[in-house]
Amino acid sequence: MRIKKQIKYKINSEIISKVVRLVGKNIKPKVYPLKQALKIAKDLSLDLVEINPKVTPTICKAMNFRKFLYNLKKKYKKNVILTKEIRLTSQTNIHDLSFKIENAKKILKYNNKVKFSIFFKGRSIFYKYLGEKMLLKCIELLSNITKVEIPPRMEEKKMFIVLIPKVSHKLN
Repeated sequence: MRIKKQIKYKINSEIISKVVRLVGKNIKPKVYPLKQALKIAKDLSLDLVEINPKVTPTICKAMNFRKFLYNLKKKYKKNVILTKEIRLTSQTNIHDLSFKIENAKKILKYNNKVKFSIFFKGRSIFYKYLGEKMLLKCIELLSNITKVEIPPRMEEKKMFIVLIPKVSHKLN
C-alpha cells in the first residue's frame, strides 16, 4: 500500500540549520546549536529528526526514527479492508458459480470482505426463495474459510450476503 503524501524527513547529519528548537520526551524544549542538539540526542541513544524546517529556528525532535516509521506504516495499513461485490442471478449455473467462488477465495486471501448479491428483475421478485437458495449455496461452498457477517438480507429488489475471512484461516 502506498502512503498518499510521501514525506522525506531529514535526520541527524542531514539537517542543515545552524540552530534548532529541540523537543522530545524528557527534554526541555529550548533553542540549541545544531552540534549540541545532536550530542543531546546521541547521549539519549535517539535520532534527531527535523519536524518543521519552515519556521525559524527549525523544530527538531529527539526520537527513535525506525520505531516512528514502523508505527507510521502500521497506522496506514490498519484500516484498509475492502468489500468486493460479486453479482449473481437466481439462475446462475454450477460452472459460473464455481468460477465466482474461486474469485471470492482470491479476494478473501487478502483479508477483504466479499458481498454476494442477486438483483431481481421484473417478475423474478416473486421467486425470492431461489435467490436465497443460491446465496446459501455460496455460504456452504465457502464455509471452511469464511464467517457470515450479514446473513441473506433483502433491500428493495436486491438480496445479498457479506462474508468475512476466518481469523485462523491461511490460504495458499
